[in-house]
Amino acid sequence: IAVVSSATLAFTLLRRHHDKERPRQDKDTRKHTKKNSLMSFLFGKDKAGGEAEEQKESASEEKATMEMVEEGKVKVAEAKGEREFTEEELAPPHKATVLEALSEVIEGKKPEDPEVEKERHRHRFDNKAGVVLAAHKTETLETFTQLEVDAEIEVHSAPIPLLASELDSDKDRGLQTQFAKDRLLQDGPNELEKPPRITLCVLFIIQLVQPIIALLIGAAVASAVISAVAGNQPGNPLSYIDSIAITIIVFLNAMLAALTENSANGALEALSALSSPISTVVRDGEEVEIPSADIVRGDIVVLTTGDVVPADARIITSSDLKVNEMLLTGESEDVSKTQKVKKAKAGAPEKLTPDTMVFSSCTVKGGNAKVLVVRCGMETRVGQIAALLTSDKDGAKKSYGCLPDTSANQTPLQVELGKLAVQIGFLAIMCCTIVFVVGVAVNAEDPDNDSIPSWLYMILIAVTLTVAAIPEGLPLCVTISLSSGCSDMVKENVLMRKIAAVETLGSASIICTDKTGTLTEGKMTTVKAWSSFNDYVVSGKGFDPTQGQVATGGSVAPDEVNFADDEKRMDDPRIISTVISASLCSNATLSQNEEGFWTPRGNSSEAPIIVLGAKLGIWPQDLEATFARTAEIPFSSSRKMMACVVEPAKKDDVETLKSEFKFNVVTGSKDCDFFASRVAHVKGAPNYILEKCTTILQDAPGASSYETEPVVVPMTEDLKTKVLDKVDELSSQALRVLAIAMRPIDADEGALPEDVEAKFDFLCKDLVLVGLVASIDPERDGVKQAVQDAKNAYVRTIMITGDYLKTAQAIAKNIEILPSDGSLDETGAVDCGSLRVEGEYKPNEVIDEMTLRTNVFARAKPEDKLEIVKSLQRQGLVSAMTGDGVNDAPALKEADIGVSMGLEGTEVAKGASDMILTDDNFCSIVKAVKKGRVIYSGIEKFVSFIMSVHFAEVLQIFLCVVIGLPIMRSPLQILFLVLVTDLPPAIALGVEPAEAGIMDQKPRPKTQPVVLPWMWRCIVANGMILTCCIMVVYVIALDAYSGAYFQSDINRDTRNSCYVWSRGAMFSRRKYRDPQEDSKFDECTKFAIRKARTCAFISLVWAENLRAYTARSFTKPVWVATFNNRAMNKAVFTAQVCLYVALFVPGLSTAVLGLFWDEIYWWGWVLALCGAFACLIGCELFKAVSRMFPNTEWVDPNEAKKPAFANTEAPEAVAAASSTEEA
Repeated sequence: IAVVSSATLAFTLLRRHHDKERPRQDKDTRKHTKKNSLMSFLFGKDKAGGEAEEQKESASEEKATMEMVEEGKVKVAEAKGEREFTEEELAPPHKATVLEALSEVIEGKKPEDPEVEKERHRHRFDNKAGVVLAAHKTETLETFTQLEVDAEIEVHSAPIPLLASELDSDKDRGLQTQFAKDRLLQDGPNELEKPPRITLCVLFIIQLVQPIIALLIGAAVASAVISAVAGNQPGNPLSYIDSIAITIIVFLNAMLAALTENSANGALEALSALSSPISTVVRDGEEVEIPSADIVRGDIVVLTTGDVVPADARIITSSDLKVNEMLLTGESEDVSKTQKVKKAKAGAPEKLTPDTMVFSSCTVKGGNAKVLVVRCGMETRVGQIAALLTSDKDGAKKSYGCLPDTSANQTPLQVELGKLAVQIGFLAIMCCTIVFVVGVAVNAEDPDNDSIPSWLYMILIAVTLTVAAIPEGLPLCVTISLSSGCSDMVKENVLMRKIAAVETLGSASIICTDKTGTLTEGKMTTVKAWSSFNDYVVSGKGFDPTQGQVATGGSVAPDEVNFADDEKRMDDPRIISTVISASLCSNATLSQNEEGFWTPRGNSSEAPIIVLGAKLGIWPQDLEATFARTAEIPFSSSRKMMACVVEPAKKDDVETLKSEFKFNVVTGSKDCDFFASRVAHVKGAPNYILEKCTTILQDAPGASSYETEPVVVPMTEDLKTKVLDKVDELSSQALRVLAIAMRPIDADEGALPEDVEAKFDFLCKDLVLVGLVASIDPERDGVKQAVQDAKNAYVRTIMITGDYLKTAQAIAKNIEILPSDGSLDETGAVDCGSLRVEGEYKPNEVIDEMTLRTNVFARAKPEDKLEIVKSLQRQGLVSAMTGDGVNDAPALKEADIGVSMGLEGTEVAKGASDMILTDDNFCSIVKAVKKGRVIYSGIEKFVSFIMSVHFAEVLQIFLCVVIGLPIMRSPLQILFLVLVTDLPPAIALGVEPAEAGIMDQKPRPKTQPVVLPWMWRCIVANGMILTCCIMVVYVIALDAYSGAYFQSDINRDTRNSCYVWSRGAMFSRRKYRDPQEDSKFDECTKFAIRKARTCAFISLVWAENLRAYTARSFTKPVWVATFNNRAMNKAVFTAQVCLYVALFVPGLSTAVLGLFWDEIYWWGWVLALCGAFACLIGCELFKAVSRMFPNTEWVDPNEAKKPAFANTEAPEAVAAASSTEEA
């Protein structure tokens, strides 16, 4: 006992000494300690942070807490509100010390029950919240329980004082100027981070490291080295003409590709541009204007109509605040905001944006507010979207050394062309190696230069073979073909930002589309109305009042605008009265701009009413001339109604006003008198309006015509039930319903009260229900047919929207994304909340199963759209994503091809997309899909054409080396053939008109190679046919001009005479001996070889031009629509012109290309022509044989394990198959 007592006393003395020696805290540190103590007390140690946890154990924290208690500033949130605890309530209970416990043992007191003793001393180890609970267990238990719940509270629901305290701000005075400057230095400006942009120079260099370009560069370097080492004139630039030509082609292709990518997206710049440059904030208790970039967390911002919200903020106070959040949610309807925290209703869907929050870059459409900034810059929702745009798909990007990798967004065509280049490279190296080995083995020699060793000559031949094997024109041809396709697509209102994406859309098997502004007009339009228990339909879409009429319910406009005369209700007093009452209670206007477009101004929910009135000839300015507004109560989220009071503009001459008023309103009842001295007009939510109505318009008994005025009858429960049933019927069709009511105010009722609520109660009583108007954001014209066309082309349309599920289902049924009978409402449409469990996404397998069968995703967040696109890509599907808002940008970037809207789309969406629809019409996508398929079909044709040319070149040279014939042509002649005479026809194949039935084919798999197995057979067969024909021409020409075939027989050393064809006749031989002037015997050796080469060269050009017409179709004969491709006719003509320029221009023909047209005689031309036609006949025969064996579709091995309907079947078939054993 003595030892324990001594140790306890020593510990106490040391603790006191430590407290005295501790330096006194300055004011700022003490304030920080107070704050952390408070946050630890209210939210627990996890919320207060590690620093507060450490200070909780210290004496300074206890001292600071006691100071706060003395000042009475500590508050805790109870279940029933907030209240302050007194000093007595917060005082800790008496603390039992160790000495007290020891004294009890010394005095021999019996210990109490262990559990009682444990409870007695529990308070010694409690935190501050536990101390309060121990002192007042019964009174504070409920409060402490609420504190535990509040530990997980979010900024949108936290109490404003606590939130302001956490941000070191004051909700009335705002931040101190110096503190705001310090925080700005610490947090950085309120701007979006911008990644370093890749320069044009770097993009150009990146193009040079692509596989096929690298092969060409290697061939050019090798050719230049050989020319310098083994050439006859190493100092002559013409000796390097082949290397120069390859280099020009390489640089031209790289520059075109770099310029295209350099025009890539400026999405982040557009995001930054959305922010308001100047904002009004409260600092030091005064309102000041500062740049939006200088706003920091804790700032108090004042918002008014027209302002752009500078940062994410919590609403402190507001007055009828409405914000347009279309940039985030994709929905065009303005959203009401309030400072009141509302408890979520059980089972209600979670809102995408809380009512108590405003978000950066959204526009204030009405009212005003004072808000507390809680997030700035990249922490805002727009910043999170920007982070998604800049994030890499697979983590950190790879790089080519110090160069960034831009291959993350490569299209399937680019990927497969890269694979093809690698294959060609391996084949070229293998062929070069074989030819070199064989040539050295047979001791092949250069006929033009006997001094060159055989091995060096074969190196030169190997380089020549490399030039022949590598398709130099393929990258350029693809680029030009895609560029040409992009130009054609502009005529279809499609603007391509990335040319390689055009063919990707042609392979799309999924189109993920936003609803608002993409499938729909993005313009709320009145489509139905109701009055006096009569239904009405309204035609027309958008804001154009000249396109639309009103007719009786159930009528159908054949042209979607004009109804039959007997169905029209343009002068029905019921609908006229409803629209006039609603217009008098609206502030929106409608006008036509200089371009002829009709544009509403004001609240978006009032625009459909004003447009409906204009269709009936009722314009706001006409009503203003007759009725003067004297009072107004704006719409509020609590009242759900708007009310106004009007009176005749000429009170002293009301009868004249009535006679001049041209509209047929209800006038037979004083309870519905529009020309009373004062009239209250009210519009709003139907259930709220009905509670205020005591009467209703109803057709008079026995009324036989719609022109008969209705009468006012009491609102019975039965009538109210019928009205509510009609409201439910309209709401089930995803229509937004507004009720319209009115009440003439008697003169003896006195003046209007001054208080707003009293005035509201005064006006909104004993109302007459005039009618209902129902609006919707309608589908675009032609969208329904476009969806069906896409379905016929095995392209599935998926709607991803931020709207509610019921609204999304209604639109999906209208355009047949979902069956109209509702059979797939449960399985074909889901809320995106079903993608997550407790905030975390479900496993990939589960999400993949959902995306396989679901065609409508509602209440989608930006990250949901990303997850859906990724799921589709995991299944090997080529997905196209359409959209127009900021919320669509990440998915646009992630998808295989992003499609944005040109008119209504934001700059953010345009910057993140691959293509832009300049008319915002979903129908243009289907046209683009068809054009993409046509372009890819053309790419297949010219790839097959070019590859067969190069295969034939390689085979011809290889046979010359193996057989022992003189090499048929020089490297420069090969370049001329593949780039000058073959390239134009190949490009023409890329713009080949569409073949019949191309939209009835299935989309090609994402991993399908450019060259399919049956195409390889076609390439090899056509190359062999071409080789045989040209080899026959070459061999015959060698015999005709030199009297021999093999290189060893043609040499001067083996003979001194030759038998050649005479100049005047074919097959007529004459003996040629070396005369004095031809001592080197060049006529039968050197000159004979160049003549044979010229003859074979001409024959090859003609054969390729004729074969270009056969290559227009893999199955149809050449005589079917032979000349309907004008581009092909021009290309062949151009190739022929180039041929004759190469033959007849002095210097170019002989010195550069080595062609001697004047030496081959007339029968040399005939021989060349025969070879060309023989090639044409051979290719057509092969095509005829191929038609007997139809081409089988290529199947991705990874796709074989998937259900057959995964990529192609309509959703109806999916649902039907999902319950069968076969599926």
